[in-house]
Amino acid sequence: MAVDRVASAPAEVANALAAALGRDDGPGEVQALQRLTGGATKRTWAFDWVRAGRRTPLILQQTPSAPGARHGAPKLTAAEDAALMIVARAGGVPAPVVRRVLAETDGLGPAYVTERIEGETLGRRVATHADLAAARPQMAGQCGEILARIHRLPAAELPFLATLSPADELATCVRLLEDHAQRQPALAYALRWVGEHLPTRWDRGVVHADFRTGNLIVGPDGVRCVLDWEIARLGDPMQDLGVLCMRTWRFGGAGPVGGFGSREALYAAYERTSGRSVDPARVRFWEAFSNLKWAVACVRRGLARRADGAPASVELCAVGRRLEEPLWDFFALIEEPTS
Repeated sequence: MAVDRVASAPAEVANALAAALGRDDGPGEVQALQRLTGGATKRTWAFDWVRAGRRTPLILQQTPSAPGARHGAPKLTAAEDAALMIVARAGGVPAPVVRRVLAETDGLGPAYVTERIEGETLGRRVATHADLAAARPQMAGQCGEILARIHRLPAAELPFLATLSPADELATCVRLLEDHAQRQPALAYALRWVGEHLPTRWDRGVVHADFRTGNLIVGPDGVRCVLDWEIARLGDPMQDLGVLCMRTWRFGGAGPVGGFGSREALYAAYERTSGRSVDPARVRFWEAFSNLKWAVACVRRGLARRADGAPASVELCAVGRRLEEPLWDFFALIEEPTS
């Protein structure tokens, strides 16, 4: 297989995987290969690695080799993503277990293989399905503990993480909207409000930046694994708590935290594990700002185009039509009384 050609057909992917895994493990067979749905930036495959009579459930993540948006927040490469997950697990975070970072010569593009964790990822099922009713009451506390561990990961071991201050995050939003020539009074007002309320004091730590329902694997015992680390950065840890509280990511669930829990349980567990206090005002700022960022993301997806200038997909156009939802949530948040 030519190095410059990335396998995409199932048979090609299976053959390339078998060759890559077999180099160190010895000859084996890739079975039950299945392309998974979901994920805006990665191609995800589930498969079983069968060797010497033993069946191991694994995941292949293929990441784009092309850069992201010209003025977007930095995204990690496959190797960086894997390195972060390894450090996270060493820090007590339930990140995926990395089994192999694939080489360019493997023919699968930038990619890595992790162990497969059973559980539910669909947001609405996590937030509302009866099968997970016993898990939901404990999940806000689990998330608080997990976030505390993420935020104290050693930045010195992650030199590839970019630092984004609150002002940097705002500048990214402004540039992305300028790239898409999008003009709307509600967006302009939201950008101005964020600029006028930027935190003047914040603690620098590792931030997942997309820690939410839908990026968690959940079982009857609660949160089993945290997925989608590719936009992690160094920034204000309160950002992660704000993202988790967004109404968009509650998926119809009753709890303000992820659709499954209370802010009180989240904050108490975070403070107990981290040894530092939660700043509710800063969390609220980030919840509002994260709604603005999601609105900007809706704009980008809705206006995405293929190389021939046609809309990228019906699905992305549909996401673009959801612009008003996070903007409504933004204005509802900033109009709430602060006491």
